[in-house]
Amino acid sequence: MTGFKRIVVGTDGSDTAAEAVRQAAELAKMSGAELEVVCAAEPIPSWRADARRQGAPDDVSYELGPREEANFALEAAARIAAEAGVNMRPHPMEGDPADAILDVAEETGAELIVVGNKGMSGAKRYLLGSVPNKVSHHATCNVFIARTT
Repeated sequence: MTGFKRIVVGTDGSDTAAEAVRQAAELAKMSGAELEVVCAAEPIPSWRADARRQGAPDDVSYELGPREEANFALEAAARIAAEAGVNMRPHPMEGDPADAILDVAEETGAELIVVGNKGMSGAKRYLLGSVPNKVSHHATCNVFIARTT
């Protein structure tokens, strides 16, 4: 397999997202591509972030905030990429995850986006949509929907 120089994958830190990252890392390894890992979440109100910090020891309270989960998810993705022997660049972002993935793919000139299939079945997809559905309908490059569930 050749032709991919840049692959974008999204993660939210879940087990299913980790599987999508693993599959994206393997594709990157096979094609010699760089791996761009996106973790995006809707911003949380400052009062909620302050409440999360309450009672935390001073030496860790600075780490507790709106991006803590994104940082943990990106660290886990970095370990997966390192195990596969591929270069990975993290993209912590705020906002809609599908939009963030599409934005990073466009900004980096990616030839492939990898997303997991979570959220593609059941009634929820009709009411709220899903990241893989939105990405597959709006991407300007190839999309690989990894079976993760």
